[in-house]
Amino acid sequence: MAVFTLPEELFGFYKKNIDYITVHAVDPDKRRYIDPKEGARHYIDLDLYETGESLPQQWYQAVSCFTVDTLEARGISPWNIEFTYRKLVKAFRDKDNDRILHYSADLGHYVADACVPLHTTSNYNGQQSGQTGIHAFWESRLPELFVSDYDFLVGKAQYVSDPLKETWIILHESHAAVDSVLSIEKELSKSISSDQKFAPIVRNGIMTTNYSDDFSKVYHQRLGGMVERRMRRAIFAIGSFWYSAWVEAGQPELNSEKKLIVSSDSLKQTQLKMLGRQEDSGSRP
Repeated sequence: MAVFTLPEELFGFYKKNIDYITVHAVDPDKRRYIDPKEGARHYIDLDLYETGESLPQQWYQAVSCFTVDTLEARGISPWNIEFTYRKLVKAFRDKDNDRILHYSADLGHYVADACVPLHTTSNYNGQQSGQTGIHAFWESRLPELFVSDYDFLVGKAQYVSDPLKETWIILHESHAAVDSVLSIEKELSKSISSDQKFAPIVRNGIMTTNYSDDFSKVYHQRLGGMVERRMRRAIFAIGSFWYSAWVEAGQPELNSEKKLIVSSDSLKQTQLKMLGRQEDSGSRP
């Protein structure tokens, strides 16, 4: 949907290659199975810095206050987004269509992750509060059930003068919603039995146990539109970051007639589990 926020000068090129971007938007997740450092690029545990420690926004300043190992252990989402953004700017300057699309897909994934509340906390899957599985519940199950009711017309992308600052704003917005994500689910769980909360669900041809439709509906209602708001935020932010990278590169003219061949085989899953932080598949433990 972010493609449709772009101005005419970019829309033709991105629309022509929307299939490529859609297919390769999951590449960062695939890399988590082969690169042990990839996982940290998807999150930042802001709660670990809320004990009096001040976390600088700039990478080099953060490194001077903490070790690189500490930062990577707690997640490097904001700095990775800036790093990927800079790669996209250079790709635009070089008029390298392959790299433009590659980094556009990567950047879109990382920015979308930053819009998810549970990507900003060490209790990312409810494993610290007896709510294991809530990550996929919020991020996948709820959208699957209710996305048809969402309005994704977010308007036109806007120029972002400071992408890193904007990333931090997005992350703090997400983090402010963590308490509601967890507390509403926990409170609702107290009023319903386990056999009502969970139900057999067929996913990818496999029978598994997941949050029931009824529980999902009530939880979704009590969130008060949160999932839709964060998804809209992601769409607008992704489009704005793409547009801003193009502007910063000097607004080069792109060949909107060239279409890249779509292949999903560029990254193959070679491990059964993600390396590093594990995210629940969404089934009940």
